[in-house]
Amino acid sequence: MRDTVYGNWSRHAAILPSAYVSAVERAGGIPMIIPPAGDMTVLLGAIDGLIISGGPDVSPEQYGQKPEPMTVEFYPNQDETEISLISEALERDLPLLGVCRGMQILSVAHGGSLHQHLDNTPGHEGHGGYDGISTEHSVIVEENSLLCSLMGTSFSVNSTHHQGVSDPGSLSISAIAGHDGLIEAVERRDKKFCLGVQWHPERYGHDLLFAALVEAARS
Repeated sequence: MRDTVYGNWSRHAAILPSAYVSAVERAGGIPMIIPPAGDMTVLLGAIDGLIISGGPDVSPEQYGQKPEPMTVEFYPNQDETEISLISEALERDLPLLGVCRGMQILSVAHGGSLHQHLDNTPGHEGHGGYDGISTEHSVIVEENSLLCSLMGTSFSVNSTHHQGVSDPGSLSISAIAGHDGLIEAVERRDKKFCLGVQWHPERYGHDLLFAALVEAARS
């Protein structure tokens, strides 16, 4: 939740870009928005799949670090809500897709950690766009991964993030950036469908990821 324009007023609001809603609808699913309001796991009994969306930074306290100068917008309540949802969803084996921040917090929930600012991280300076700027680059996909079965071994993605996964914890790495090796996708292969991607498929025409989530939710 954050300050935003709502009608003629500026209000503190729970918001989600409509591109996620449209992507789920195009995939044949019925979208439902879960606000970051404490323990929301009670709602998991009413849904068949879960998307953890992009958004602000993950609080560095979640992975044992202190905020660096470029880590300025984070919401511990949102982190706690999403980690609880991730943990319970995986316990129930609900299909799960993490997007951008969603992949990052999925990794943190599995014991991983983040680069707090890529431009200050050796080897990843100039990785891609952030702060409202979007760029493109290729990714190289691990063979025999869920992501490879869906999209093949290499393709282009959009890039609009200043943080990245440094350690995926117990997750498997599915893809890396072709130009600097940054982790771009992670997954759990012991679950029906658990995939995290660093890019924004809802903005890039990668509807098949949402279609795969919906299909897994129906099975």
